[in-house]
Amino acid sequence: MAHPHLRAELLSAAERAADARELFSGASAGLRRLMSFDAAVWTATDPETGLVTAPMVVENLGSGEGCAAYWESELLEENVLPFRDLARADVPVAGLRAATGDLPARSARFRRLLGGQGVDDELRAVLRIGGRPWGSASLFRMRGGPAFGSDEIALLADLSGPLADRLRRFARPSGSDAGPAASAPGLLLFDEHGEATSINEEARRYLALLPDGPSTPSALGLRLPIWLMGTALQARAIANGRERGSARMRIRTRDRQWLTCRASCLSGPGGQPGPTALVIEPATPADMTVIVAQAYGLTPREFEIAQLVARGLPTAEIATTLFISPHTVRGHLKAVFGKTGICSRGELVARLFAEHHRP
Repeated sequence: MAHPHLRAELLSAAERAADARELFSGASAGLRRLMSFDAAVWTATDPETGLVTAPMVVENLGSGEGCAAYWESELLEENVLPFRDLARADVPVAGLRAATGDLPARSARFRRLLGGQGVDDELRAVLRIGGRPWGSASLFRMRGGPAFGSDEIALLADLSGPLADRLRRFARPSGSDAGPAASAPGLLLFDEHGEATSINEEARRYLALLPDGPSTPSALGLRLPIWLMGTALQARAIANGRERGSARMRIRTRDRQWLTCRASCLSGPGGQPGPTALVIEPATPADMTVIVAQAYGLTPREFEIAQLVARGLPTAEIATTLFISPHTVRGHLKAVFGKTGICSRGELVARLFAEHHRP
């Protein structure tokens, strides 16, 4: 690989990054020394649903309104290289012109947005590890630039895992994390066109806690973060049959409280499309247990055993419950202890199940 020392410097800077925003800014700067691009979007994603969450770093692409249209096209239109497909692809990186035979207008995203903004090519990447997407990146070359080549695709694919691993570790609990505060859910309603029409005071309070990032104006007199808009758009995509799964993402507030955002489309009289309801509330114990386990890279079996440990089951009973041998249970526990950096069952319960909540 060309310039291995520059790649090493990029990864070293990623290890030193204090948070995801600093990681994205540093990775973008490091990549500019390895390949040319004119603009970029870096964002964290929820590792279960792949929906965008905070932070999002946008370079040289203007306002949040453009970001809103970008994600609307991503979720509601027929596009080439959607992130959901890249997340499952053998190689989680692809260039638009390379994928379309140098005919980028085959993509609705290009026809509606990118072409008019002077973009010639887009290089997309999902930052994934352990089968989970922890972030995504889009690099853009403006008019007159060459298409992204196979070497550049391979370079970014090689960085996907290490950058995802660093993002994953940022999700691990720390002593400064705040537990979920008891509060009524926040509620926003969107009409069938995606326009925000109603909001309660609890939602306003939660919005005030969210980190800074791209946003779009609304008729409610406040700007709505792109992460919330993406969750509402996902609900519409599911209702239209374009997506499967759930419209849900988790986000950390400025005071390090975890919130969960869920959206679903309602129906009106005669089954006609109704509004989309988006609920914001403190993350539940189940939400936090799962994301913390993912942040440590536990396998489904390791997480299952950790849950049984939290219930107080001894090794022999865990083995009987899961139809495996006690030796296998002890092997999985050893792996869990190694990944979480602990050495006892009590510490395991505290790390995975009690630092944010009581099970």
